[in-house]
Amino acid sequence: MSQEEDDLIHTFNGISFTTRSSPELLKSLVTFDAREDDVLLVSYPKSGTHWLSEIIMHLYASEVALTSPIEFGDVSKLEQLNRLSCKRIIPTHLDGNMLPPTFWHKQSKAIYIIRNPKDIAVSMYHYYRANPNLPTIDSWPHFLEMFLQGNVVCGSWFEHVLSWEKHRNDNNTLFLYYEDMKKDLPAVVKKVSVFLGVSINENGIREICEKSSFSEMKTNTEKENHDPNHTVCALTSNRKLIFRKGAVGDWKNNFTPKQNRMFEEKFNKKMAFSEVAKHLVYEC
Repeated sequence: MSQEEDDLIHTFNGISFTTRSSPELLKSLVTFDAREDDVLLVSYPKSGTHWLSEIIMHLYASEVALTSPIEFGDVSKLEQLNRLSCKRIIPTHLDGNMLPPTFWHKQSKAIYIIRNPKDIAVSMYHYYRANPNLPTIDSWPHFLEMFLQGNVVCGSWFEHVLSWEKHRNDNNTLFLYYEDMKKDLPAVVKKVSVFLGVSINENGIREICEKSSFSEMKTNTEKENHDPNHTVCALTSNRKLIFRKGAVGDWKNNFTPKQNRMFEEKFNKKMAFSEVAKHLVYEC
């Protein structure tokens, strides 16, 4: 690892994190006191967390706090979260094995959003190239190898999904697919509202879908002055880096046939027994 990468990246429990997630904070997560009414928004990077958070904040009419990711910041982060008296909506890119254990003990609700990994790999590649908080990447082939080996921030996509798939049948966990949101957003908004116990009529769902469209969020992001200390992404507070295309199937513009075969071979090996993997969609 180069000196530049040393300054930007560190490893904790075998997983790469940016230095914006301090080692001291990661070590102290085990002590965090979750609440029964906490809602976790969980994803691997570039899977749609911002989109989902937008929908959930529109769903809740009462006072709730959308925090920055639990792993974002220094050791003072946990005290900041503890001081919040209202309901907490907490995003995270944490592997299921790293989640503070009290979330499981308190049966806090968790929504896990999953996206097909080929589109994620392409999106992360462009994200790496544009994000000054991440090491410089010289080429797409190099990045794809890194991605398949799990040598990227937040570690292996395969291991991340498998760590959460163990909980897909838990009553307090909801699995969503990014591609389903693109295909039928009203149906997904309805599913989320039922899971969270939030009553909403068809007009309300339609209004939320309009306010939460990809184009609307991207336009608003380009206009707003954003608080750099408030983000639902653990990798950057610059929201202009978050929204690129949001398309399904963009991977086909980047993968060569050889790269696709390499990816499929790795995928089939790692996800052979995954039920979640059977439902992934790779094109519109």
